[in-house]
Amino acid sequence: MPLARTVRVTKRFTFEMAHALRCHDGQCANIHGHSYVLDVTIAGTPAHAPGHPKDGMVIDFADLKRLVKPIVDRYDHALFLHEQERGTVDAANPLFGRVILTPWQPTCENILLAIVEELAPQLPADATLIAARLQETATSWAEWVR
Repeated sequence: MPLARTVRVTKRFTFEMAHALRCHDGQCANIHGHSYVLDVTIAGTPAHAPGHPKDGMVIDFADLKRLVKPIVDRYDHALFLHEQERGTVDAANPLFGRVILTPWQPTCENILLAIVEELAPQLPADATLIAARLQETATSWAEWVR
């Protein structure tokens, strides 16, 4: 019986971001920051196209970076808050130059889901987003699996 030809490839991204969890019953209610690590895993069959520059690839890591980097760049060095905190942010103050306001609680889990929902439709038809992992601290992360 021949082996399956599906291969998973993963690329890692990093970014720094602060957030606060509205109405949280612990320290996460305060503005605090993390060094996030995002792993994106794509599955597919390596291209069989001798002579083509993408021969043997599920997706070129450079192409995957081109798709994920704008998402990561938007979050990098931003302050992520629930939109109900809008009144606490002085938009004229340069300290608040990179604030993202969202209708949902900016937890690691919800941030990961937002990334997945934005990224998945951008992938080529022959590559499938099958997993993503957002690490918030050295010992804590959220994972999404198709």
